[in-house]
Amino acid sequence: MLTRAQIDPVVTAALAEDAPWGDLTGEVFLPLHATATARLTAREDGVLAGIDVVSAAFRLTDPAIEVTAHRADGDRFAAGEVLAAVTGPARAVLQAERIALNLVQRMSGIATATRRMVDAVEGTGARITDTRKTTPGLRALERHAVRCGGGVNHRFSLSDAVMAKDNHLAVLAQQGVDLTEAIRRARAQLGHTTRIEVEVDGLEQIEPVLAGGVDIIMLDNFSLADLAAGVRLVAGRAIVEASGTVTLETVAEIARTGVDVISSGALTHSARHLDLGLDMTVTAGPESGGGAAGAVAVASD
Repeated sequence: MLTRAQIDPVVTAALAEDAPWGDLTGEVFLPLHATATARLTAREDGVLAGIDVVSAAFRLTDPAIEVTAHRADGDRFAAGEVLAAVTGPARAVLQAERIALNLVQRMSGIATATRRMVDAVEGTGARITDTRKTTPGLRALERHAVRCGGGVNHRFSLSDAVMAKDNHLAVLAQQGVDLTEAIRRARAQLGHTTRIEVEVDGLEQIEPVLAGGVDIIMLDNFSLADLAAGVRLVAGRAIVEASGTVTLETVAEIARTGVDVISSGALTHSARHLDLGLDMTVTAGPESGGGAAGAVAVASD
């Protein structure tokens, strides 16, 4: 679950970027005491992620705004469903709506893309995971969205685990360092709870890596035949992760090779924003002497 400590700094920065000195349009166009009622509505099918982020966008703009969630993170929904209701001062609701929509649309797009991949590999035993290919500053939100879609998270940062990739191995080779011995030396410097993962790009690298005592082997950009052969070579001695050009069209075939984990950067770097909108009604306050305004559909801009 996301915490306020993760959500609030991101939302605060986004609100400050969008309205550094307030919302000039709202201040000059909207009556001070006007009240807005809005519905967060799905315009296509999907999986929800970011309902607490929506609440934060409105809460941090004006604590007088009330947000009532009708769906929870991880819930599937259909086009036309109302996901949340928002009520409060019209100026504040309109000031916050774009930030709320930007974030929940992105997060729900990631959750929906993840859910599709998870569904595609159902029954194979393979797990779908993300990568560090996230939007700077939004990693906690985007990775939460992956979990909402049924996926799991890879290491959160460079500080969490040892993961030697092709560039690391190229440096070792250039320096004439034996790969097996390098892994053993790395292991000797780590605590017993820290895992080591090594990326390989050929079947011939698997035995030297296993001899070093790795926990996870990443088979990067392997053909389906080589993935299956790699799984047989590893034979349960390490977790096998497949990576490289994973798409919704290819993920099921990859899973059927017997790998344990399939990582996809596309879940976060290429997910399409889901189409959600705020359908809004504004009512002039008693001090303005006005009546009810018509319903206004707020679209993404």
